[in-house]
Amino acid sequence: MSQGAVTRSHVAGQLAFVACVANDAHSRAAARFAALRARNTGGRLEILHVVQPPEFQHWAAVGDLMRAEITAEGQTLLNTIGAEMAAFSGVQPLLKLREGRIGEEILRHVEGDPSINILVVGAAPPEARRGSLISWLAGQLAGQLRIPLVIVPGTLSDSELQDLT
Repeated sequence: MSQGAVTRSHVAGQLAFVACVANDAHSRAAARFAALRARNTGGRLEILHVVQPPEFQHWAAVGDLMRAEITAEGQTLLNTIGAEMAAFSGVQPLLKLREGRIGEEILRHVEGDPSINILVVGAAPPEARRGSLISWLAGQLAGQLRIPLVIVPGTLSDSELQDLT
């Protein structure tokens, strides 16, 4: 094994999926895909949400209050999506909340847990004019990301997701 290589703690036949979510439909499609894959492979599911720290720095107390509100909103979102995924797939996900720049925190999370095998993100429809996270993550594949990145179209129906998984 080369120096700097990451040793994965992998159980044969059991994959660990991390679905990155925000409060949008394409994130939920990614989470549903990952939940079905985890169920169908006997694997594990993590739902990851990254909150960006407030940029308000004039008064520490106000910044702390803003950070607490953002964190509470993020945890509520995670709890909601986690419950949806458990009901949808029967897989109880681990919920992970991180604070920082979204792409960087996703990479830190994946690199910090060698048992993670697959990163799943949702693609917004073209009219939403989003996708910078996917472009950024794809650009990192050559150098930093050591696991497959699965991009799930956010427009897939539950039936289509079932067929794919």
